[in-house]
Amino acid sequence: MKTSELFKRKRVLSFEIFPPKRTDPIDTIYDTVEKLKDLSPDFISVTYGAGGNESNRNTFEIASAVKNRYGVESVAHLPCINLTKEAVLDMLDNLKKAGIENMLALRGDINPDFTPKNDFKHASDLISFIKEHSDFNIIGACYPERHIECGSVIEDIRNLKTKVDAGTDHLITQLFFDNSYFYSFQERAAIAGINVPIQAGIMPVVNKKQIERMVSLCGVDLPKKFLSIMNRYENNPEAMRDAGIAYAVDQMVDLIAQGVDGIHLYTMNNPYIAFRIYEAINVLLAA
Repeated sequence: MKTSELFKRKRVLSFEIFPPKRTDPIDTIYDTVEKLKDLSPDFISVTYGAGGNESNRNTFEIASAVKNRYGVESVAHLPCINLTKEAVLDMLDNLKKAGIENMLALRGDINPDFTPKNDFKHASDLISFIKEHSDFNIIGACYPERHIECGSVIEDIRNLKTKVDAGTDHLITQLFFDNSYFYSFQERAAIAGINVPIQAGIMPVVNKKQIERMVSLCGVDLPKKFLSIMNRYENNPEAMRDAGIAYAVDQMVDLIAQGVDGIHLYTMNNPYIAFRIYEAINVLLAA
């Protein structure tokens, strides 16, 4: 099923997972998928690393297993900065043969170990190309606090409108820790004529190093309340985990009360965290 169809029937809950490290067998991820399946997600997305063909194979193999072995709708991530048009056409063919209908189209981070190709400079270029050659359901990324490389929120929303006009069927946000950024972003998107479903991407933070890395990569703002949690519990892993889960649940309760289209949970391959959050918000999602 195409994920864009889900929003016509319900508020959507989905999970993100990532392939195991190169040194670990690919089967190590399937125990995680098995446990996440029990939470009845509307779909599970599988990230694509910066490791070239090996990441490609792992992403597509896992996405295929999510759908065909575990019976959960899947989304394969596809960053384009290091891909040629010929490579993308080959990937589309392989995904179609695996029964995968949904793709998260990204530019991808520029990796100094790989020379970028020139076929796709932006995610919108990839989206247009995919729509021209297939009928895949395309998901796009969006940034409540603007993309870290973008000069202003106005420029960022213009870029997003280009992406949506190219054929994006629904959007998932980058992580954020202050819901006011999300609501302001929703308003800007509506004014710009962006009317596809927007899922809020939420990442429960379970350790201080994790969030420091995310901030350096994404440039997200950390509210005072959140900083207090990190500083108080950084040396107590169990307390930090539970406080991070509680903070994420508070975010989600507020988002659901305000009518969010859906929640996309960055699980970090941790089924325990997903279970605790599902337990807290499941009834609200159905209300």
